Amino acid sequence: MDNHSTNNNNDSSRISSVQLESASNRQPTPFRKMIVVAFIAAGIQFGWALQLSLLTPYIQLLGVPHKWAANIWLCGPISGMIIQPIVGYYSDRLRSRFGRRRPFIFFDAIAVAIAVFLIDYTADLGHSFEDDLKKETRQKVVVIFVFGFWILDVANNMLQGPCRAFIGDLIAEDHKIMRTGNALFSFFMAVDNVLSYAAGSYCKLFMMLPFTKTEACNEFCANLKTCFFIEIFLLIVLSAFALLHVEDIPLPVVESQSQTQIQTQSEPEQQVSCFGEILGAFNGL
Repeated sequence: MDNHSTNNNNDSSRISSVQLESASNRQPTPFRKMIVVAFIAAGIQFGWALQLSLLTPYIQLLGVPHKWAANIWLCGPISGMIIQPIVGYYSDRLRSRFGRRRPFIFFDAIAVAIAVFLIDYTADLGHSFEDDLKKETRQKVVVIFVFGFWILDVANNMLQGPCRAFIGDLIAEDHKIMRTGNALFSFFMAVDNVLSYAAGSYCKLFMMLPFTKTEACNEFCANLKTCFFIEIFLLIVLSAFALLHVEDIPLPVVESQSQTQIQTQSEPEQQVSCFGEILGAFNGL
């Protein structure tokens, strides 16, 4: 019994020393690369601000009653409360050769683009499905819009978490750099808030892309399309630049093996799931 306990202690100390050595060998990423990752916040926030400024009046133009518009907006807080912790849990444990954050950022940026195209072409798709333009409430249009809107909210929340975590990965436990990274992330979000609201307030923006105005899509709708096209361009360019120029180092094999040994040696009740960790966090409040 004592020998078994001693062996476990030796294994744990060896694992801890390996992890400490791995952490101490990490060097902070160059500051410019952290700025590149923080820039993704600009693309994310541009979309959030457009949702707040343009989509609520657009919902009402489609004939959705005001009381139901509030219910549609429930997706944002619900997805933020549920999706972000789940994505964070699995992102931290991802063993991809592309890293822990880059796969999530890549696929979530694509999901945002798909959702934006659904929202942009809601009126045109509804018209192609023979939805009557003269009806007060166009049911097919509303269904397409709500589907795209919820995908956009979920994808934005899934994208925002790994981006913040990516900055945390780059700082190598330097708390001063961490504060700077979070400040940059918030700064770019604030700047794009201003730019997004400014773009949404300019009612002739659609003239940059005249094809956005169609029989089913009036000037307000065309302006919304143009704003979201700008958002997609911004998000795709910034995300691609970050993914190509900032290395997301996969967790070392040694660290992966160490964590596996720790989990094997721990008691079953200590091996908690994603929701177990969330509930544990609430219990610790």
